[in-house]
Amino acid sequence: MRNINGDELRQIRSTENAVVLDVRTPAEVHEGMIEGAINIDLMNQYFQDRVEELDRDKHYLMVCRSGGRSAQAGMYMESIGFEYVYNLEGGMMGWDGDVVRP
Repeated sequence: MRNINGDELRQIRSTENAVVLDVRTPAEVHEGMIEGAINIDLMNQYFQDRVEELDRDKHYLMVCRSGGRSAQAGMYMESIGFEYVYNLEGGMMGWDGDVVRP
Protein backbone atom coordinates (compact mmCIF):
# COMPACT_ATOMS: atom_id res chain seq x y z
CA MET A 1 0.00 0.00 0.00
CA ARG A 2 1.29 3.41 -0.93
CA ASN A 3 0.50 6.65 0.87
CA ILE A 4 -0.67 9.40 -1.46
CA ASN A 5 -1.54 13.08 -1.18
CA GLY A 6 -4.66 14.83 -2.45
CA ASP A 7 -3.21 15.62 -5.88
CA GLU A 8 -2.23 11.98 -6.40
CA LEU A 9 -5.69 10.86 -5.28
CA ARG A 10 -7.29 13.13 -7.88
CA GLN A 11 -4.94 11.83 -10.59
CA ILE A 12 -5.54 8.14 -9.82
CA ARG A 13 -9.26 8.75 -9.33
CA SER A 14 -9.54 10.18 -12.83
CA THR A 15 -9.12 6.68 -14.24
CA GLU A 16 -12.25 4.58 -14.70
CA ASN A 17 -10.71 1.76 -12.67
CA ALA A 18 -10.43 3.69 -9.38
CA VAL A 19 -12.74 3.72 -6.37
CA VAL A 20 -12.58 6.03 -3.34
CA LEU A 21 -13.35 3.86 -0.30
CA ASP A 22 -14.28 5.82 2.83
CA VAL A 23 -13.97 3.66 5.95
CA ARG A 24 -15.33 6.20 8.46
CA THR A 25 -18.45 5.80 10.57
CA PRO A 26 -21.82 6.97 9.21
CA ALA A 27 -21.75 9.93 11.63
CA GLU A 28 -18.37 11.05 10.27
CA VAL A 29 -19.49 10.59 6.67
CA HIS A 30 -22.56 12.71 7.40
CA GLU A 31 -20.19 15.66 7.92
CA GLY A 32 -19.03 15.33 4.32
CA MET A 33 -17.27 12.91 2.01
CA ILE A 34 -15.40 12.91 -1.28
CA GLU A 35 -17.94 12.89 -4.10
CA GLY A 36 -18.51 9.41 -5.51
CA ALA A 37 -16.86 7.62 -2.58
CA ILE A 38 -18.29 4.37 -1.27
CA ASN A 39 -18.63 4.10 2.50
CA ILE A 40 -17.81 0.83 4.23
CA ASP A 41 -17.36 1.51 7.96
CA LEU A 42 -14.22 -0.24 9.22
CA MET A 43 -15.83 -0.63 12.64
CA ASN A 44 -18.94 -2.35 11.26
CA GLN A 45 -19.18 -6.07 11.96
CA TYR A 46 -19.75 -6.71 8.24
CA PHE A 47 -16.70 -4.79 7.01
CA GLN A 48 -14.77 -7.90 5.94
CA ASP A 49 -17.81 -9.40 4.19
CA ARG A 50 -18.41 -6.17 2.25
CA VAL A 51 -14.74 -5.90 1.25
CA GLU A 52 -14.79 -9.50 -0.02
CA GLU A 53 -17.49 -8.44 -2.52
CA LEU A 54 -15.31 -5.72 -4.10
CA ASP A 55 -13.63 -6.09 -7.49
CA ARG A 56 -9.97 -6.96 -6.85
CA ASP A 57 -8.88 -5.50 -10.20
CA LYS A 58 -9.84 -1.94 -9.26
CA HIS A 59 -7.58 0.65 -7.62
CA TYR A 60 -8.80 1.54 -4.10
CA LEU A 61 -8.14 4.99 -2.67
CA MET A 62 -8.61 4.57 1.07
CA VAL A 63 -9.91 7.46 3.19
CA CYS A 64 -10.76 7.99 6.86
CA ARG A 65 -10.61 10.96 9.23
CA SER A 66 -6.82 11.17 9.66
CA GLY A 67 -5.31 8.25 7.74
CA GLY A 68 -4.97 5.61 10.47
CA ARG A 69 -8.10 3.50 9.97
CA SER A 70 -7.79 3.72 6.19
CA ALA A 71 -4.21 2.42 6.45
CA GLN A 72 -5.44 -0.44 8.64
CA ALA A 73 -8.22 -1.25 6.18
CA GLY A 74 -5.81 -1.03 3.25
CA MET A 75 -3.36 -3.43 4.88
CA TYR A 76 -6.22 -5.87 5.45
CA MET A 77 -7.26 -5.58 1.80
CA GLU A 78 -3.71 -6.26 0.64
CA SER A 79 -3.51 -9.29 2.94
CA ILE A 80 -6.50 -10.87 1.16
CA GLY A 81 -5.23 -10.22 -2.35
CA PHE A 82 -6.07 -6.65 -3.36
CA GLU A 83 -3.08 -5.40 -5.35
CA TYR A 84 -3.87 -1.71 -5.95
CA VAL A 85 -4.46 0.00 -2.60
CA TYR A 86 -3.54 3.60 -1.75
CA ASN A 87 -3.98 5.53 1.50
CA LEU A 88 -4.77 9.26 1.60
CA GLU A 89 -2.20 10.78 3.97
CA GLY A 90 -3.90 12.91 6.59
CA GLY A 91 -7.31 11.52 5.63
CA MET A 92 -10.23 13.91 5.35
CA MET A 93 -8.46 16.30 7.72
CA GLY A 94 -5.82 16.77 5.05
CA TRP A 95 -8.16 16.70 2.04
CA ASP A 96 -8.25 20.05 0.27
CA GLY A 97 -10.87 19.15 -2.31
CA ASP A 98 -14.63 19.46 -2.39
CA VAL A 99 -16.85 17.36 -0.16
CA VAL A 100 -20.51 16.41 -0.46
CA ARG A 101 -23.04 15.47 2.18
CA PRO A 102 -24.68 12.10 1.62
